[in-house]
Amino acid sequence: MTLSRSLIPDLGRLQAFESAARHGSVTQAGRELNLTQSTVSRQIRELEAQLGITLFERVRQRVVLSEAGRKFLPDARKLLEQGEAAMLRAMAGSKAALLRLATLPTFGSRWLVPRLPAFLQAHRGVALDIASRSAPFDLEDQGFDAAIHYGQPIWANATCRYICQEVIVPVASPELVGTEPPRTPDELTLLPLLHLATRPKAWVDWFHQAGVETQAAFQGHRFDQFTMVIQAAHAGLGVALLPLYLIEQELAASRLRVVVDLPLPTENGYHFVMPNSKLDHPVANELYRWIVSQVGA
Repeated sequence: MTLSRSLIPDLGRLQAFESAARHGSVTQAGRELNLTQSTVSRQIRELEAQLGITLFERVRQRVVLSEAGRKFLPDARKLLEQGEAAMLRAMAGSKAALLRLATLPTFGSRWLVPRLPAFLQAHRGVALDIASRSAPFDLEDQGFDAAIHYGQPIWANATCRYICQEVIVPVASPELVGTEPPRTPDELTLLPLLHLATRPKAWVDWFHQAGVETQAAFQGHRFDQFTMVIQAAHAGLGVALLPLYLIEQELAASRLRVVVDLPLPTENGYHFVMPNSKLDHPVANELYRWIVSQVGA
């Protein structure tokens, strides 16, 4: 791909523009960037000339973004963030094998990260750059080497490698169920239920497996993240259907307990995704093998 040099952004000009936009003042931008007011003004004029648009309008002693400036500001900030991130990745990876991994937020925080010391102990030359992502995206475009994906093994321009199936169980706080917890699925309908908004049919499927048809499967509180569902269950707001791997610590510490021991395997699974252009990435392949060994353990 050949880029026109006239279209390559100058980071110094972008910094001057972003700082002046944030402060509403060229003088304040100069103080922040340790530049003279005239230098900042010149850089903004050069950026305007390069873009062919007016970025600011002067109102009294302040600079106010024009309509074109307001539209350009988010892109300018994104370019600056990407430039900074690229520098940090290069610095972090200068003496180590760097792996950029995207992972589901709750999977990453509750299952992966607590186990990573063992992986890094065995791979001392590895540096990790981990970010949260909840849905498929262009791995190549965003510079990731691999991703953890829940769902069907489908990802554009990438290869999905199976990790494990998910098993969910109904859990609640000991305070909610008391000394006489429910023993059957029918009895469970008498307690409030907690729902994950992205899996609205989870309780319907669980009760169907148990041979129970009930309107209670649709009722109760809803949350859009597993982390909030776990906290709600711990707070005694209701019974939650949760993957076992997410609540290992809560079960071990008896902060949550399984009520009506009827596990339900979900129709989807967890997969390790690698862009097709990086299938031979040595650190990503090592991490995949290690994750599978941890699941097996």
